[in-house]
Amino acid sequence: MGSHGNDSLESSVKIPTIKFTKLFINGEFVDSISGKTFETIDPRTGEAIARIAEGDKEDVDLAVNAARHAFDNGPWPRLPGSERAKRMMKFADLIDQNVEELAALDTLDAGKLFSMGKAVDIPSSADTLRYYAGAADKIHGDVLKMSREFHAYTLHEPIGVVGHIIPWNFPSTLFFLKVSPALAAGCTMIVKPAEQTPLSALYYAHLAKLAGIPDGVLNVVTGFGPTAGAAICSHMDIDAVSFTGSTEVGRMVMKAAAESNLKVVSLELGGKSPLIIFDDADVDMAAQLALIGILFNKGEICVASSRVYVQEGIYDKLVKKLVEMAKAWVVGDPFDPKVQQGPQVDKEQFEKILTYIEHGKREGATLLTGGKPLALGGKGYYVEPTIFAEVKEDMLIAKDEIFGPVLALAKFKTIDEAIKRANSTRYGLAAGIVTKDLNVANTVSRSLRAGTIWINCYFAFGNDCPFGGYKMSGFGRDSGLEALHKYLQVKSVVTPLYNSPWL
Repeated sequence: MGSHGNDSLESSVKIPTIKFTKLFINGEFVDSISGKTFETIDPRTGEAIARIAEGDKEDVDLAVNAARHAFDNGPWPRLPGSERAKRMMKFADLIDQNVEELAALDTLDAGKLFSMGKAVDIPSSADTLRYYAGAADKIHGDVLKMSREFHAYTLHEPIGVVGHIIPWNFPSTLFFLKVSPALAAGCTMIVKPAEQTPLSALYYAHLAKLAGIPDGVLNVVTGFGPTAGAAICSHMDIDAVSFTGSTEVGRMVMKAAAESNLKVVSLELGGKSPLIIFDDADVDMAAQLALIGILFNKGEICVASSRVYVQEGIYDKLVKKLVEMAKAWVVGDPFDPKVQQGPQVDKEQFEKILTYIEHGKREGATLLTGGKPLALGGKGYYVEPTIFAEVKEDMLIAKDEIFGPVLALAKFKTIDEAIKRANSTRYGLAAGIVTKDLNVANTVSRSLRAGTIWINCYFAFGNDCPFGGYKMSGFGRDSGLEALHKYLQVKSVVTPLYNSPWL
């Protein structure tokens, strides 16, 4: 298991000074009303990076008032879509001009790979803004054919003030998957980033202002779920809430929405995604997909291929390959370009993963590799890539989302068995299929109860490709034009026709 020291790194990578630590409300950075702050922690060391303003209900109220005023009286929903698009494009350009610094903030806060942030997370965030900017002037309804003497049409109107609650695993990507379509639709919003990863969200608020997004349109309130998050979900003047996170908190979001003003809810929740590898698969390619599927972003990804089902004909060969690759995987400081896996996001997540590894051992799964924390210089929340075999569907490591580098392997005989076992989960976010047989691919992809099916690929996301869950993985879609429609109301307008020459 590789690891690298830190000393030379600090000189080669410029660790940015933290510029933004306050709440962003109505176009200004302000302290929380209580004056309280909290520490945001560097998972490489467990030490504090900065103190961040701790928003609470009163701060959420201020942000919602600002967003409501901007929606009811401000220019944003009344601008032509093409003008909103221009400002969104400018926002995207500003992100591109600050890629290094933004990527470094997400690495510091979340332990994400710096090289990946620079190459993927931050540039793709700018591209998401551009995608929805392109949709901003193409929002329109239909002219309807009535059965009597009426003319009718639909309007697609912005839904109003939106609350976005963002998780810590992809702080930038998920900020823009939610904010971009809402901006294009003409909504105003309040964003609550995860308390583990507030730094980049505050920086984006600053860039939004520079890009000409009017005051009050985009507000960022940093703070904790049970206080700031709960205040958003139960607020009587928020029209919709979009949440990405755990199923358990998703329930609370929905309950709060139901018990307040019945605001529209969209939820992207947990997953326990199966990857099914058939006998005709290319073993090297399949092993690579299975490994990346669980170790990418240190397993902190809702669509991780945490259950891998391998057909018996290639099982031994594939498992051997997988274990070899896992042992060669380099865990260490995420600023080091040679490192493939950084630390888990925080102590709580680190301990949760280690607890699940103990469950796996206790319940009789076979530990093939890993299974231990890695003390790099005695600090940080690092976990070895871990593979369990002979995993049964009733084991906790097969049922629960672990959100870490822990893979559960099982062997299967027939297509029907694979489908049945893959579907035997309360989740339904994603699934993967590896086969050269088109008929198998078609049958299995239509039989799996999940929102995204990847055939001979994995993590193939795109701005035009809707993303979301079946079952307890939630409902509503991020990405694609489906996401834009979450932030739009459909209004039907009907007027009588007199003396029309035709109907």
